[in-house]
Amino acid sequence: MRVIYLCQHFPPETGAPQIRVYEVSKELISRGHQVEVLTAFPHHPKGVIPEEYRGMFYMFEEWDGIPVHRSWIYPSPKGSFWKRLASYFSFTFSAFYSIIKSKPTDVIICNSPPLFLGITGYLGAKMKRAKFVFNVADIWPESAVELGILKNKTFIRLAERLEKFLYRKSWKIATATEGIKDYMVKKGKKEEDVFLLPNGVNTDTFVPLPKDTNLLEEIGINGKKVFMYAGALGYAQGLDSILEAAALIKDKEPNIHFLFVGDGQERDKLLKMKEDMDLHNVTFYGSVPVSEMPRMFSLADFSVVSLRNIELFKGARPSKIFPAISTGTPVLYCGDGESAAILEEYKCGKIAAPENPDEIAKAVVKLAQTSDQEYDEMSKNGRTLAIEQYSWKSIVDDLLANIEAAKQKANS
Repeated sequence: MRVIYLCQHFPPETGAPQIRVYEVSKELISRGHQVEVLTAFPHHPKGVIPEEYRGMFYMFEEWDGIPVHRSWIYPSPKGSFWKRLASYFSFTFSAFYSIIKSKPTDVIICNSPPLFLGITGYLGAKMKRAKFVFNVADIWPESAVELGILKNKTFIRLAERLEKFLYRKSWKIATATEGIKDYMVKKGKKEEDVFLLPNGVNTDTFVPLPKDTNLLEEIGINGKKVFMYAGALGYAQGLDSILEAAALIKDKEPNIHFLFVGDGQERDKLLKMKEDMDLHNVTFYGSVPVSEMPRMFSLADFSVVSLRNIELFKGARPSKIFPAISTGTPVLYCGDGESAAILEEYKCGKIAAPENPDEIAKAVVKLAQTSDQEYDEMSKNGRTLAIEQYSWKSIVDDLLANIEAAKQKANS
């Protein structure tokens, strides 16, 4: 099969969309399929294009064996909504050049968000006489409205019309969660035309490792019960509640330490909160390459995954869960809904109410007192779940099965 993956984000950037496209592409290529990635020049999260990519409208390169077409984007890290919108549209249009430069294909898989890239995916599929698969990882504009990011009523109406148009015109819709899948069916898409393409993990890379005592000493947390948050420091994660929970136990539980690994738009705000509340039990370590993340997970006794208390997030499956369970690190999930149900069903984590510092603090203290036997059980359960259901190999199996089944039905 010949596949084009159209996405705004790709390595060397880090993040869930980047990893998903990279891993799925590598797995497809390893099975003999033709894959090309059409993406923007690297710019996330700082909004700065690296020097080696500057001053160009288009370039082609091989990234770890994956053919990659990159085209121009107007980078906008922390600007106004309208600047971010300009960034989205700059790539939406420049990506047409990559479409022209790419080989013939059978399928174009287009990532959303950004929603507007669906325009390029739909028209590009027409140009290539290919099937258009819309890969929806976040419901937009609804999520932006609920988070208070998008308020212009006229723009919301236009975005909703575009959303409905793209859902209707897509050959198949791949969704990151069951909740998004249900949403698509409610929007009128036939259930048989929607399938699950969840976030996953490279279970060969993210493996349980012994604690890196040198790094623990370097950070100054040797001998502590480490609760690590690893990922984007963004508004949607509600990390202020984690810091408030840390404040509640900083003097009562000196053995507990919170480690934040990552960067993002909320970093400065969170650092100020740490300073204002004198949180000596909190460390911000900064971003690390994906290749270093298994080492970071070796430091963690528990992985903290957090979301704001928004109805829409009940259908979320944060990608941060899967590297954690693959390394045998039990998860403290500060959220509700689909992910909470998975962690409880497979007994590889505990749940706390989102944006509730009191409940989060209680859950942290209780987890810190977990017996060795219960901890080992949670660790093994998580690793088994990752291998059986969330390895990229199993996810690509499902992707190919869904596409092939749809093609056979269309030809019958």
